[in-house]
Amino acid sequence: MPDFAPTELIALFQRAQAAFTDRVDAVGPEQWDDEALPGWTVADLVAHLVSEALWVPPLLAGEPFDLIDGRFPDDTSDLLGDDPLTGWESAADGALAAFAQDRALLHTVHLSRGPVSAGEYIEEMTADLTVHSWDLARATHGDTELDPALVTAALVVADRLPETGVPGLFDPPLDVPRTAPPQVRLLGRYGRRG
Repeated sequence: MPDFAPTELIALFQRAQAAFTDRVDAVGPEQWDDEALPGWTVADLVAHLVSEALWVPPLLAGEPFDLIDGRFPDDTSDLLGDDPLTGWESAADGALAAFAQDRALLHTVHLSRGPVSAGEYIEEMTADLTVHSWDLARATHGDTELDPALVTAALVVADRLPETGVPGLFDPPLDVPRTAPPQVRLLGRYGRRG
């Protein structure tokens, strides 16, 4: 996503949020306890993204991650409440509003791994939403076809990941030929078989 204007980054982030929202909305009442990823239920996956969205406003306001970590509930049911879709949409709206503030993408964000530009942060959030949209759709037997523009943007972020993966966050990449379709390459880079 290099050389994208801030408005383009925000538009991509909004598209990624919308794609994830569609998949959350499609989760059946009986599917929340289904496995989405090893050790994570569908509810855990959605709660993870709710938590990440809740972090956006304070991080963009300059608060360091270590002061934010633990501020929001860890418990999935507390993060999602009685209506998981509403819980997700509320957190997502707050994140989008924070990124859309004038000059927000010119700030530095202090993550657990150190400072990054807000532009890089929104790129990573967009990629995370895109890959987790696929995870959620796969877990709930929904539409696993990802938006090609989001796949292209997420591949830029994926190519920055270490070849060994990121322990606790991303598995090592799978061996996927460079000639494979973009979505397959993206998923493989995040350790998923697409």
